[in-house]
Amino acid sequence: MDILVTLDRNYLPPLRVMLESLLRNDPGGPFDIYLIGDGLTAEDLAGLEALCGGRGRIHPVEVPAALFASAPVARYWTRAMYYRLLAAQLLPQTLDRVLYLDPDILVINPVRALYETDLAGCLMAAATHTGLLAGITDPVNRLRLENYEAEAYYNSGVLVMDLAAMRREVRPADVFGYAREHADILLLPDQDVLNGLYGGRILGVDDSLWNYDARRFDRYLLLSQGEKDMDWVMGHTSILHFCGKRKPWNRSYQGRFSALYKHYQHLVERR
Repeated sequence: MDILVTLDRNYLPPLRVMLESLLRNDPGGPFDIYLIGDGLTAEDLAGLEALCGGRGRIHPVEVPAALFASAPVARYWTRAMYYRLLAAQLLPQTLDRVLYLDPDILVINPVRALYETDLAGCLMAAATHTGLLAGITDPVNRLRLENYEAEAYYNSGVLVMDLAAMRREVRPADVFGYAREHADILLLPDQDVLNGLYGGRILGVDDSLWNYDARRFDRYLLLSQGEKDMDWVMGHTSILHFCGKRKPWNRSYQGRFSALYKHYQHLVERR
C-alpha cells in the first residue's frame, strides 16, 4: 500500500503517532510511505524508518524548485500548500495510486478497503464532513469557489488519488492560476483550490468511516439517531481526523478522543 504525507518538521511528532497507529491497526502491508516535506533531516528519516520496523519503507520525495517558480506565495501561503495538489507530478511515475493522509490522524481500523476503492473514473475519493448545516454550506462553497458541478465540499485530509489520471488532468499552471485569481476568497487555500478546480471529479466516501471529524462525536450520534456511539466508532471507523486548530498532542486538549490519542503518543514515546 502506497501512503503519502506532506508536512513540515513541526509535524514530525504527530506523524510518528499516525504511523504507529497505522502499523498497529492495519495488518496489511508492507507500506511504502512517501514524504513530501520541508526541513526533515537524515536523522528524522532514519527514526521514522526504525519506527516502521520493517513493515514500512520511508521514501523522501525531492521537490524541484522549478515546478513552483510561478506559484503564488505570501506570508501565510507557502510552497508546501501545493504539494498534495501536485502529488502526481512529484511522486515516482511508476505509482498509479496513493492514499494521502494528514499527520493529525489516528488509524484505528484497517484502511485497505478505502485504498482499493473503485474511483469510477474520478480523480480522487474524499469525504465531506457531515453536519447539520451541510445543505446550506455546500451550496455556499460552490458559489464561493465557482465550481457548480461539485456535489459537496470535500475535506483534503484523506484522499485516494488516481495518479495516472491526475497526471493527465491536474496541471500546475491551472492550480497556480486558480490560487492567484481567487486569492481574496480562499479560506483554507489548498482545500479550497482542490474543491474549486476538481470538486466535480471527486468521488464521495463515508466520512464516519474514512475521515471522522474527531470534534463532532455528538453530531454523528445525533444524525445517526444514536447508532454511531463510541462502540460503533471503535468497531467501524478507520480514520479519526483531529481537524481544526486544537490538536490532541497539546496538553490543554480535552476532546472526546483525547485519551485514545495519548495512548498512541505514549506508545511512540516508549520506543
